[in-house]
Amino acid sequence: MSSKHFLTLFFFLLISCNTLTSSTLEKEDTFDFVRPIDRKLLGLNKKEKLSHFKLYWHDIVSGKNPTSVAIVPPSSKVNSTTFFGLVSMIDNPLTLGPELSSKLVGRAQGFYASASQEEIGFLMTMNFAFIEGKYNGSTITILGRNHACNKVREMPVVGGSGLFRFARGYAEATTHWIDAKAGDACVEYNVHVFHY
Repeated sequence: MSSKHFLTLFFFLLISCNTLTSSTLEKEDTFDFVRPIDRKLLGLNKKEKLSHFKLYWHDIVSGKNPTSVAIVPPSSKVNSTTFFGLVSMIDNPLTLGPELSSKLVGRAQGFYASASQEEIGFLMTMNFAFIEGKYNGSTITILGRNHACNKVREMPVVGGSGLFRFARGYAEATTHWIDAKAGDACVEYNVHVFHY
């Protein structure tokens, strides 16, 4: 075998070995990053349940102890009656009845933002953090559009924590009352959630 052929064969083998080693390493790296697991390890072998929660969400912007605070004011560059650009951080009480004095079962924590220039429409991003009963410490996460002028607004449940891991479903919001002068409101939430 001539030295020219030998060098060609040698370089071909060297490149082939390098390619095989690289793809083996890539597979090993991928395995370290993600791998299939048994559903039972996460408690997903249990029967899935569908639960309905009826709660009242109290948005209090007035008074000495508001539960909703504007952290970004509406843009002055946009002449809008929809408060476009407004972002409010919330820690709103969730109660069993429409009165603020009724039993507190959790807090709605997150923010809402005015996301429409032509109508009153909010981006709602919030956790319903429960503090009562077997759901104490668990959360339901809601993320979606709230077209405030509609009688009933539907938003998706995109997840949760604790007893609501892998939750999915939807929430319907209906304004129970609103004080247009003070800006305070009480909204009835009917939340339907699949969970384990």
